[in-house]
Amino acid sequence: MSARSAGNGALVFLFIAVLVDSIGFGIILPVLPGLIMQLTGVSIDRAAVYGGRLSFVYAVMQFFCAPVLGNLSDHFGRRPVLLFALLALGCDYFVMGFAPVIGWLFVGRAVAGVAGASFTPAYAYVADITPPERRAQTFGLMGAAFGIGFIVGPAVGGLLGTLLGPRAPFFTAGTIALANVTLGYFALPESLPRESRRAFHWARANPLGTLAQVRRYPVVLLMLGALFLWQLAHQVLPSTWAFYTISRFHWTSAQVGWSLAWVGLVMAIAQGLLTRVLIPWLGGARRAAIAGMTAAVIAYLGYAFASAGWMMYLFSLTTFIFALTFPSMNALLSQQIPADAQGELQGAVACVYSLSLIVGPPLMTQVFGYFSAPDAPLQFPGAAFLTAAGLTLCCATLFTRALRRQAAHAAAQLPAPTPGS
Repeated sequence: MSARSAGNGALVFLFIAVLVDSIGFGIILPVLPGLIMQLTGVSIDRAAVYGGRLSFVYAVMQFFCAPVLGNLSDHFGRRPVLLFALLALGCDYFVMGFAPVIGWLFVGRAVAGVAGASFTPAYAYVADITPPERRAQTFGLMGAAFGIGFIVGPAVGGLLGTLLGPRAPFFTAGTIALANVTLGYFALPESLPRESRRAFHWARANPLGTLAQVRRYPVVLLMLGALFLWQLAHQVLPSTWAFYTISRFHWTSAQVGWSLAWVGLVMAIAQGLLTRVLIPWLGGARRAAIAGMTAAVIAYLGYAFASAGWMMYLFSLTTFIFALTFPSMNALLSQQIPADAQGELQGAVACVYSLSLIVGPPLMTQVFGYFSAPDAPLQFPGAAFLTAAGLTLCCATLFTRALRRQAAHAAAQLPAPTPGS
């Protein structure tokens, strides 16, 4: 049975796969600062720097492996590549859970980086079975899975961390991930027919090779640049939220977990339900992406200057619009690429995301750590959010330029008017 004939059943599994991944990621966020401090004995501002370095290791591995997974899925099919990635991710959580020293966390993050690009074949799978005009909404549904995972994951992680200690969420995440591999083995059909596959070439299965392929599509290259700036700014949330709220508002791990669960709820509603309404209402993916960027700038500025914990909840409401940006941009990208290169495209998207993970968390945590240190010349923990707002404005500028080039290219393709027409 092919994925095309399976229809909604395949989307249900992909939704569950992304949901489980995000639960596994979100479940450790509230307890990661505590575990780092437990293993190293450092203060919260120094723990944030360790957190940035862990993200850096993850991102470097993902940066080099995401194109490989994308190209492998174009050759072998989406199913085997996706299941392998999920299996490795489940093993990673157990490695981190048993960590006796900080070095084990770095090993675990390296393993996760190899497998963490599981969304590469997952999004290519979506492109395989979804018509182009519906991809923004379906990508939004996948984004809703991330949102729901951030409702369940941080809330459960904060609760488990409070009751059982900072290691319990890692074992829970690993068990959930391995259970998902079992489900996928029996429930997931293949989406890419053999006649639509292409040969695997190492020359294309690396960041430089992927970039060389993307250069054939100038509009795509510009949009990927804008997507990089968007993701770079977005790294301020997972990399500094827990450290920022603990430092500024003295939140407990449970309070951090509930706040992230709230953001996940808003994200899930926005991407799971509102994308189907708001993207057409706003006039399509282009305008929806711009609206999301505007909302993100408002959110980052609000977080930066929040003087009380409840304000973090208030400004998180912008996520209802904020959440439209990524699925809209991804849909616009997928419409520019042929069917036999969708895996490669999603590998390029994963590379962009990985590159933002290489640069973003160290940048944001260093900014946070510098302006939060007791001897800082200017104490302003919200400086990282101001940095994110500036990056988002740059993203909007580059995205607008890409849209203008796309419009000019489309106009050039129109046939010349005939006399008397």
